[in-house]
Amino acid sequence: MPSVAVKLYSVFFKFLLKHRLQNRIQNLSDESNGPFGVTSRAEESVAAANPSFTDGVATKDIHIDPLTSVSIRIFLPDTCLVSPDSDPKSQSRTRVRAVEKRSDPAFGSDPIQALHRRNSYGSSGTGNEETHLENQRRNSYGCIIDDLSLKSENDAYRGYSPPIGNCRKLPLMVQFHGGGFVSGSNDSVANDFFCRRIAKLCDVIVLAVGYRLAPENRFPAAFEDGLKVLYWLGKQAHLAECSKSLGNARGGGADLRKSDVNRHVADAFGASMVEPWLAAHGDPSRCVLLGVSCGANIADYVSRKAVKVGRLLDPVKVVAQVLMYPFFIGSVPTHSEIKLANSYFYDKAMCILAWKLFLPEAEFSLDHPAANPLVPGREPPLKLMPPTLTVVAEHDWMRDRAIAYSEELRKVNVDSPVLEYKDAVHEFATLDMLLKTPQAQACAEDIAIWVKKYISLRGHEFSY
Repeated sequence: MPSVAVKLYSVFFKFLLKHRLQNRIQNLSDESNGPFGVTSRAEESVAAANPSFTDGVATKDIHIDPLTSVSIRIFLPDTCLVSPDSDPKSQSRTRVRAVEKRSDPAFGSDPIQALHRRNSYGSSGTGNEETHLENQRRNSYGCIIDDLSLKSENDAYRGYSPPIGNCRKLPLMVQFHGGGFVSGSNDSVANDFFCRRIAKLCDVIVLAVGYRLAPENRFPAAFEDGLKVLYWLGKQAHLAECSKSLGNARGGGADLRKSDVNRHVADAFGASMVEPWLAAHGDPSRCVLLGVSCGANIADYVSRKAVKVGRLLDPVKVVAQVLMYPFFIGSVPTHSEIKLANSYFYDKAMCILAWKLFLPEAEFSLDHPAANPLVPGREPPLKLMPPTLTVVAEHDWMRDRAIAYSEELRKVNVDSPVLEYKDAVHEFATLDMLLKTPQAQACAEDIAIWVKKYISLRGHEFSY
């Protein structure tokens, strides 16, 4: 059974959530129906972006759509600094040493060890390099300025700027936060912590999506925002290729200053349209979707749409998806929905209330395709879906429907395992209070083990 502290916090959490949902319902007439929308609430605790590798992951926020409030937060792990031309076996040994030294932010970390770890990603060190490192430490912002370009020429930007040349490519993971479609944000403290953990463990670039919330923007706004991110990634990949081609046409090499990299393709105002971190390090052909709670519903929808549009998303390819305790429901209750209807944190009554705020009044149904993945007639056929990992908790009333969906995928030969965690509750690996528990850490590690089967480059498996 969950601990007494979890039970007490659950009572407080449900009281607060019920109060907020009721306020949303009472203020429905005052809500703006404009398409711009909101992606966070005033009560959310927000973590500021940090574009330097002070704790092993650099972050930045990008507003990707001028017509809506959709945004993303990019989480770039410092493993991108590994030279792609180095020996895979030496990379493996380096990463093993780094993992031994690396500790989770929840339990603290030694900045000196982190500095040595980041330096170890390059070629084999010598005594001179160690001396050089000591000389540079005074001027560093979490890593070496000369190698990582953490400071621009005018001293205005102290974040990471990719160097010109061959950079290591990392898979992409598009993450959708939870919150019942009506709360939560991609830059909240809890979501920031979770995405940093996943970026380190999976060795991927995480893109946390700030989708539009209900009831200001009801279905299908949040689902369309998820698909919009994939199209944006495809556009970024094409712009990066154009930028590279234009750079070669201008001479490239020594004739191209660092300040000019990735700035050849500009909009009408002269601003760069190419995101430099993704252009240098992103590999859209290895894209994984990860959804938390209601975010899992969005991830599943985006996966279906990606299958339907096919090559129109090139070069973006969804190779797998992870559904963490999906926000599934249906008109015919399952065994867990009956037995655990009043379970911890998110009981069934409040979740139905959230669905009423999310779905348009004329379309409200517990068997809506956004709510029930097992309704007949959904496209495309399940056999075309990507490999799907489902994470469920023992004390979560939504668990049975998620397991049933996984079983349907396995019937058509889709790799769809289920990870069930004993004595766990809904959002046990992502809720602010539970993020630092051993079970939350173990869940993230289990996800990393499974995901790496589908993002490893052939011949470089030992790099993980």
